[in-house]
Order: sequence, then structure tokens, then C-alpha cells
Amino acid sequence: MDKFRMVFQFLQSNQESFMNGICGIMALASAQMYSAFDFNCPCLPRYNLAYGLGILLVPPLILFLLGFVLNNNVSMLAEEWRRPQGQRGKDPAVLRYMFCSMAQRAMIAPTVWVSVTLLDGKCITCAFCTSVPVETLGNASHPGLSQEEMKRVLARIPCKEIYDGQELIANEVAVRYLRCISQALGWCFVLLMTTLAFLVRSLRPCFTQAAFLKSRYWSHYIDIERKLFDETCAEHARSFAKVCIQQFFESMSTDLAAARCHLPRKAPIDAGEATEKLLGITDQGTMNTALKSWHRCKPPLHLHSPSRPSGNGWAGEGQPLKHPPAPRREVAAYYSRV
Repeated sequence: MDKFRMVFQFLQSNQESFMNGICGIMALASAQMYSAFDFNCPCLPRYNLAYGLGILLVPPLILFLLGFVLNNNVSMLAEEWRRPQGQRGKDPAVLRYMFCSMAQRAMIAPTVWVSVTLLDGKCITCAFCTSVPVETLGNASHPGLSQEEMKRVLARIPCKEIYDGQELIANEVAVRYLRCISQALGWCFVLLMTTLAFLVRSLRPCFTQAAFLKSRYWSHYIDIERKLFDETCAEHARSFAKVCIQQFFESMSTDLAAARCHLPRKAPIDAGEATEKLLGITDQGTMNTALKSWHRCKPPLHLHSPSRPSGNGWAGEGQPLKHPPAPRREVAAYYSRV
């Protein structure tokens, strides 16, 4: 159990590296999933396009959403976006920074899937086989074939075992033509995504360095504050449960003694340390009020004037901070005031 706790604490302390590793694993898994996927084109004029584009676009969408699901900061972003403003303002730039950071990681696996799919060429061949230019690559003057019959023949190009239109256009010619276009699109997609990643990672901080540093700082602050608040609540709950259980057994011992049931006495557990961690909150109603107050009206980030709340929450407005914020002390002070 201790080993699992150590691993969990390590992952929490190295969350960014851990998420990068998860994104890399998902990217490799997406490529492996495509290689293991049994691609079977229906070879029907009405279904080829839907099947090919579905395989090209639906799995990347699933992987993109899965990248958000596996990111622990999604709930933090939703909580910060939906919470009442209270005494602490909400900076849209911080929310945009958090969303963009998660979206960049979530885009890795879908990008790999689309790149591998286009470079392989099966989806494009299946989806657009009925659009092969027969006038250029084959015999457009084939007698006795209507437009519908020609599409039905061309739809069988990905299925070599049932293709019967060699006199119309050679199967290998059509497949090579479509695969060439697919691979060209694949390399263009890889170049586009690489260029966008370079611009986002390298050029954006150069143009908006001050705003970028501010957004990144407060994004880290929100994450750390939430973790420390959860730790303080867990510590408070443990101390509260310890005192409640001790008082329960003490009352039971008194009742049994009154009924003349003699039980072996044990040394009383020292609850002084646990009582100190309660910070004056010793009943369920007060604790519920404190939790609701934390959600509805978070205290302002101004450590030097706790009695006079400011009208905003982010640094850069009002009095400057002389010292970096200490979330644990602020949570403890907030508990003691409730």
C-alpha cells in the first residue's frame, strides 16, 4: 500500500511529465490500433464515402476526447469557469491558456492517426474510388454502361477479388492514382501540423511574453491551490473523524460503566493534535457552510489586507504582492474566520 501511495505522490508531483508520457503512449497506441485494424471497404457506391471518411475522422475525434478525459485539469478548468465570481475575479486569459495547454496534448494522438491513415491510402481509395477520372486514366468510351453502372464498377476498385472492370480502367492504375493523392495529402498534413506546433510553441511567447507568463503563473496557482485545499480538507476530515470516534467510544465506555459492565481500560488517546487541526470547525453544519463559501466566494488574493476584501482576484490589479501567495496559510486563515 505504501508503494502505491509513493507512486501516486510521484505522479502528482510530476503531473506535466506524466501527462506528456500519457500523450506519447496514446500516439503510439493510435498507430498500433490502425495497423491492427481490419479495413474492409464495402465496395458499394453509397457506402464507400461514408465508410472511408468515417475511419479517417471518427477515431481521431474519439482520441481527442479521450485526451481530455485522461487530463486531470479538465475538472479544474470546468470548476474555475463555472464558479461564481465572488471576491475573486476570473481572468479569461488564464482559462484560455489552460484549455490550449490541454488541447495541444490531446491533439497528438489524433494527428498521428490521421497522418498514418493518409499515408497508408486505404481510406482515400475506398472513399473516392468512384471519382477516378476515367477519361484520363481508362477507357471512357466503354459501350453499354450507364452512369450508375459505371459507378458501381468503380466502387469495386478497392476489392480486387470482385473487381470486373479491367476493360474500363485497370485496377492497379486506379489504386496507384488514389494512393498517390492520399500520400500527398498525408505529407501536407504532417507539414501543416508540424508548422503549427512550431508557431505555437516558439513564436507565441515571443510576442506576448508578459501575458504568457501571467497566464502560466496563475494556471499553476489554481492547480496548486486546488491540491492544497484538497489536502487540507482531507487532513481536517481525518482529525474530525478521529475526535468523533474517540468521543463515541468514551461515551460508550461511560454507559457501560454505568451499567456495571467492567471493561479493561486503555490509556486515552491524545486528541490535542487532532483538535488543533480542526481550526475551530467542530460540527457538520459549519463545515458545510465553509465548503459552500469556498465555492461561492473565494477569498481575494491579497494576503496583507484580509479584513478589507478587494474587488478582484488576479495579480496586477490593486496592491502588488510583496511575497508569493501561500495557499495553505490562506486556506487555514479562511477556515479560522468562518
